[in-house]
Amino acid sequence: MVRVAAKAGADFIKFQTFSPSALVTDVAAKVDYQKRTTGQQGRQRSMLERLELSRKDFVSIKKECQKNKIGFLSTAFDPESLKFVESLRPTFHKVSSGDVDNLAFLRQVASYGRPVLLSTGMATLWEVKSAVATLIRAGLPRQKIVVLQCHTDYPTRPDDVNLRAMDTIRENCRVRTGLSDHTQGIAVSLAAVARGAAVLEKHFTLDCAMPGPDHRASIPPEELNRLVYGIREVEAALGDGIKKPSQAEKKTMPHVRKKLVALRTIQKGERFTSLNLGCKRTSGGISAAKIEMYLGKKAQCLHQRDQAILP
Repeated sequence: MVRVAAKAGADFIKFQTFSPSALVTDVAAKVDYQKRTTGQQGRQRSMLERLELSRKDFVSIKKECQKNKIGFLSTAFDPESLKFVESLRPTFHKVSSGDVDNLAFLRQVASYGRPVLLSTGMATLWEVKSAVATLIRAGLPRQKIVVLQCHTDYPTRPDDVNLRAMDTIRENCRVRTGLSDHTQGIAVSLAAVARGAAVLEKHFTLDCAMPGPDHRASIPPEELNRLVYGIREVEAALGDGIKKPSQAEKKTMPHVRKKLVALRTIQKGERFTSLNLGCKRTSGGISAAKIEMYLGKKAQCLHQRDQAILP
C-alpha cells in the first residue's frame, strides 16, 4: 500500500494505531456499516483485534515510507497509542471524528506541538469550536490546525457530504479546512479541492472485494492514480486569483482582439461615423475600445475598405 500510494503521487499515507482493549469494551456493538461489511455476528472488539497492526509493523511501515519518499501518518485512538505514534515522529497528528469531543485526549495531542488534522464527523459547529479552542488553549497555534469536514458513514452518500460546511468551519474557527471523504468515486474529492480544501483524505485499498469494514468505501489503485492526477490539475487551475491575461493569452490577443477598420472607402477629411467605421480582427491598429473617441473626427488620410485605422 505504501508503494502504491507513493507511485500515485500522494503526499502522505495514513494508518490507524490502536489497542482494542483501550479503545472499546467487550460489549461495544458494531455500527451499521460494519455490520453490512463484516456480518451481523460479533462485536467491535473482536473485529478490531483481527485488524490491529503491531508496533513492529509500524516501525517497518515508517521505514518503507522513508524508502518510497512518502510522508507517514497514523491516527491514534488511545493515549498509549498516541505516545507510540509520537515516537515515530510523524509530520502531523490526526484525530478521528470519534475523539472530537474527547477534550483530555485533544490536550495530549496538542502537547506534542505538531500540526493537527481534526476530523469532525457527527459533530456540531459548537463541538468543533470547542475542540479547536481546546487545542489552542493547550498551546497549539491556530495556524497548525486543519479541520476536516467529515461524514461518518461508509460509504457516504453525496447528499450527506455537505461541502459548504468547510466554509462555515473556516469562517467560525479561523482555521484551514479540508475533507475526509468517504464517498465512492473521486468526484466529491475533486470538488472539495476546487472549493478550497487544504487537505484531502481518502480511503484506498488494493482490492475493494477484500474482507473488512472499509474496503467497499475505498478506491482501488487505478482510481487513486486518477484522484491524485485530478487534484494536481485542480490545484494548478485554481491559480492566484488575480484576473489578468496569461502569457499564452498575450500571444493570442493581437490576433483575436478587434481593431478599428474602415467599413468602406473613407476619403481624407471625411468624418468617421458608425456607417464607415467599425471593429474587426486585423493586424495592428487601434483598439476597438477607442471607437467612441474617433467617431466624428476627420480622417487624416485615405482608408480603403477593411484597412486598419492607424493613430
